[in-house]
Amino acid sequence: MLNHRKAAIIGCGFVGSACAFSLIQRGLFSQLVLIDANTERAEGEAMDLSHGLPYIAAMDVYAGTYDDLSDCALVVITAGANQQPGQTRLDLIDQNVAILNSIIPQITARPFEGILLIVSNPVDVLTYAAFRISGYPAHRVMGSGTVLDTARLKYLLGEHLHVDSRSIHAFIIGEHGDSELAAWSGANVSGIPLNHFCELQGRYDHEAAMDRLYRSVRDSAYEIIRRKGATYYGIAMAVARIAECIVKDERAILPVSVVLGGQYGLRELALSIPAIVGRRGVEQILEIPMASEEWEALNASAAQLQAVIGELGLP
Repeated sequence: MLNHRKAAIIGCGFVGSACAFSLIQRGLFSQLVLIDANTERAEGEAMDLSHGLPYIAAMDVYAGTYDDLSDCALVVITAGANQQPGQTRLDLIDQNVAILNSIIPQITARPFEGILLIVSNPVDVLTYAAFRISGYPAHRVMGSGTVLDTARLKYLLGEHLHVDSRSIHAFIIGEHGDSELAAWSGANVSGIPLNHFCELQGRYDHEAAMDRLYRSVRDSAYEIIRRKGATYYGIAMAVARIAECIVKDERAILPVSVVLGGQYGLRELALSIPAIVGRRGVEQILEIPMASEEWEALNASAAQLQAVIGELGLP
């Protein structure tokens, strides 16, 4: 039977351990299982995390095996090679698809009925690969997508406009990578169209400002990796937000990586698109209105990912 208070993380590197810490801080689960190819690494992380439990919500954190996944409501896959300075996310494909090919059959061999959340990069390609390898229904397989990129956009817009970033409603969509795009045409600040809000503050350099902010979002990971070697805190908080939507059945709208079945005229790939996320996973994929240039950018992003997927030889 599915235990809605139990989750697992596969991969205990920087991202996996940060995700575990973020999930524990949220108090969403009563059990958290850590799995890694290096068993001692998983054990060490579980010990370290467990020692802080007296100061937060009661739960059980332990290193486990794939047998522990059977009743999990959520399995988060972070295992994979890390992006190095100078690499794009797409450069990681061969290594990380091979890792996924070793992990997914271990999950499908158990009676797992929960949600599979892919975090490893390139997340859109790996989300689609996980869908094809697992044979699970599309609504049960999603990726972290551009949830983090969207948070970066909201943060930078908040700084630019001197307003609480939580009042900003905007999305980064497409590939979680170099071909991603900002859906500026629908962006607003608490219902006020973005350009109008900017003008209320005496800002009229819309095109230049939007281009600068978009580039800052797109290149954020490169800048962080150049400075500290890896990114993990931001994505960990994004994963916790997605998990919260699932556990609490929030039906919140997040730009997760979803398998498309004709939406936007696209299929046979996964893209980061606003979707309603709840206990069943992807409850509904939303086709948001976009300007013509945004449609063109989305199709260009999709074409790039489809070309990559076509070379993978997926089942």
